[in-house]
Amino acid sequence: MKRLLLQDERAGSLPDRIYAGVVEAILRGDFAPSGKLPTEADLAVTFGVSRPTVREALSRLRADRIIDSRRGAGSYVIRQPGAPAASATPIKNLADIERYYEFRSCVESGAAAAAAEYGDAGDLAAVRAAFDDWVAAMEDGGAGVEEDLRFHLAIARASHNPFFVTTLEASIAPIRHYLELARYTTDKKSPARIGANRAEHQAIMEAIARRSPADAADAVRTHILNAKRRIFESTPMP
Repeated sequence: MKRLLLQDERAGSLPDRIYAGVVEAILRGDFAPSGKLPTEADLAVTFGVSRPTVREALSRLRADRIIDSRRGAGSYVIRQPGAPAASATPIKNLADIERYYEFRSCVESGAAAAAAEYGDAGDLAAVRAAFDDWVAAMEDGGAGVEEDLRFHLAIARASHNPFFVTTLEASIAPIRHYLELARYTTDKKSPARIGANRAEHQAIMEAIARRSPADAADAVRTHILNAKRRIFESTPMP
């Protein structure tokens, strides 16, 4: 069986590393087309750990709605809403991650600029609410991945351009979800990192509120550049 773990083996607890390894395997499409994971026994052999350790990692994956387990049938990947079953472009190497962030920067900076130009009071309220939810998740010690996705989707919707919304939902959100989860499991966020991330989100929101398309686009590009840097710092891939 192919080795799943790509993370630095010194980083995180054993369940953390198994969680991250499975997340990265999902991202690469290793379990397509059936989406079925290897058995607990096979995963234990692959990672060189005990079955209870594997069981803990799988429990966390179920809690985060990444997989579902069926009695007598094993565990299966649950595809994210909006993720096309066959057309999502897989990430196979570092160059693909670079291309992904270039693509994301183009799309999301355009969406933010349009949101600053066309968004109304209700749209801004939705962006602020999503931001507040993300801050609350961070303060509670959570990953904040779902809340962060809602923040960026709220910005796309504020653009009043359905193409930004569908592109974000179908091409960006699923990949970003897995990348962020993989990073979080092996890189517990420091207060300094949380503060920097919060400031980046707030700069985007404030530029939209000022109705400054150029500033909103620049704030998004800065945020995505930093997000790419954080991914490369904490989730090296061969």
